[in-house]
Amino acid sequence: MSDRSFDALIVGGGPAGATATLLLARAGWNVCLLERKTFPRKKVCGEYLSATNGPLLEKLGIAKEFDEQAGPAVTRVALFAGKRIIDSPLPSLAGGWGRALSRERLDTLLVERAQQAGAAIWQPWSATALRRVDSLFHCDVQHAETRHSATITARVVLLAHGSWEKNSLLEPEQKPVASPSDLLAFKAHFHGGGLPVGTMPLLAFPGGYGGMVHGEAGRFSVSCCIRRDWLDRIRRRHAGTNAGVAVQAHLEDSMRGAQQAFQGATREGAWLAAGPIHPGVHLKWRPGVYPLGNVAGEAHPVIAEGISMAMQSAWLLVKELTASDDLIRIGQLYASSWRRAFQPRIRVAEAISRWAMSPLALSGSLPLLRLAPRLLTCGARLSGKVNCVVPLSAERSS
Repeated sequence: MSDRSFDALIVGGGPAGATATLLLARAGWNVCLLERKTFPRKKVCGEYLSATNGPLLEKLGIAKEFDEQAGPAVTRVALFAGKRIIDSPLPSLAGGWGRALSRERLDTLLVERAQQAGAAIWQPWSATALRRVDSLFHCDVQHAETRHSATITARVVLLAHGSWEKNSLLEPEQKPVASPSDLLAFKAHFHGGGLPVGTMPLLAFPGGYGGMVHGEAGRFSVSCCIRRDWLDRIRRRHAGTNAGVAVQAHLEDSMRGAQQAFQGATREGAWLAAGPIHPGVHLKWRPGVYPLGNVAGEAHPVIAEGISMAMQSAWLLVKELTASDDLIRIGQLYASSWRRAFQPRIRVAEAISRWAMSPLALSGSLPLLRLAPRLLTCGARLSGKVNCVVPLSAERSS
């Protein structure tokens, strides 16, 4: 850890940051990855990766490990709303299907591969300040446990610390103001139960939305977002329980599909909570400092594209970084390609989330969905399930 000067500093070791670190290290860059947590660690996340990530997993050299560790292929999408259970095929990509892998496994795998490729991994360290001196960026960092401080210098800085890190390093920190409409996120793993293998349902319930999917080790994950005011109401209704248990009770009370999925299921560990989420386009950059993943923009988790967008945004940026030394042109080209790739998904996710949380819109559309369930397939297609950012031939190119 004596070397504190690098070509690139990546802040955040999640899918976006670790992917960028691995790609840059493989391209011969001297890279430092800064991550404030010790891995493996659990995260509130839906865990699903669509088939569009196949070419990128090949390029990263982890496709084999992903195939060995991930859960079963997800071939169907469903809607759980009230007493209704409606399902339809998911669109496939070149015969491939999306699968789920927990963040504690995916993130650790990516970081380990980045380290093997020659990247320096500073963990657990946090970035506290960033400034530019002449042609280099100087980032003050602090060890999370010992509180030891240091300064890292780099030619470029990639911000991939996720949507819940308060200090973006690009703007002064603003104190958040709580709102009744804030969406708070919850997630837990379960063994057993009645969720059909290969089916990923959208959960539409009063006050929020969510999803379920089978992952590794024979378990399934449940993740959801719920409005702050609804969470307060639910906790009063289920007094004496913690927030996650109250949310689970609300899911079971609200949807027959959720009741069946939880029937006979055993929870693994505690419910995790985080938030509020910040959907929308946040793509702000300056020459030499570029955002990745949720720092650049976040889709409502209702479309299960968060990990895909994070990893694919890293590929888009690294493609520009390795092709040019012009820091302004890099930012312009990256921002343009990012918007083309992900802004439509963010808009679709916003529309679907509003529909799922509107009792009137939801109830009015259920008769049509019963008659034409493949509208769910169309929705999955619009959300980006077959939109390849990384070309299918990318694994055969450098």
